[in-house]
Amino acid sequence: MNIKEGVIPTVLGTAVTATGYALKQKRGTNKMIANTVFGFGLAHIVLGSIDLIQHRR
Repeated sequence: MNIKEGVIPTVLGTAVTATGYALKQKRGTNKMIANTVFGFGLAHIVLGSIDLIQHRR
């Protein structure tokens, strides 16, 4: 099985970003935690995308 470098962080980031977005929509959650989870997911997407672009062959 050959998975390109950067795919796993990008997929993980997408899942974490979706979770953060869902937390932001929920009224009873702490907004700072929701924003932190959302930002953490976005950072994974950006870093995974950079890996995909750099190791494209």
